[in-house]
Amino acid sequence: MKGGDRRHLLSSALILLFALTLIFEMADTAATATGAAPAGQPTVQIVYTERPQGNEEPEAYHIRILSSVFDSEDAAKEALLYSYKTAASGFSAKLTPQQVEEISKQPGVLQVVPSRTLQLHSGGHGRLH
Repeated sequence: MKGGDRRHLLSSALILLFALTLIFEMADTAATATGAAPAGQPTVQIVYTERPQGNEEPEAYHIRILSSVFDSEDAAKEALLYSYKTAASGFSAKLTPQQVEEISKQPGVLQVVPSRTLQLHSGGHGRLH
């Protein structure tokens, strides 16, 4: 086997190894993110909404939307984790699967997606790889 052929074979094998490692890491991250809470338990959801109309403050608008799936405004305030006001309009809140289904049907709600936390992996010496 010629030197050029060996290098080509080695580089192809390294690329394949890297691709497989990346696929397994992504699968592991996805499995961890989706299995975070038992069925029926509240999980953190990101609720994208239309911008509030008129002079209504974004947080008040978000609490009003949340109140539609909770027994009280106080319970809605407790479930609200963060109001997004600048680049996007929406909020994060702890919701059960049933509440996600209900809030998705509310006027002004554009989309509800699970919140995900992604971890960067480092090489142990402060370098990312």
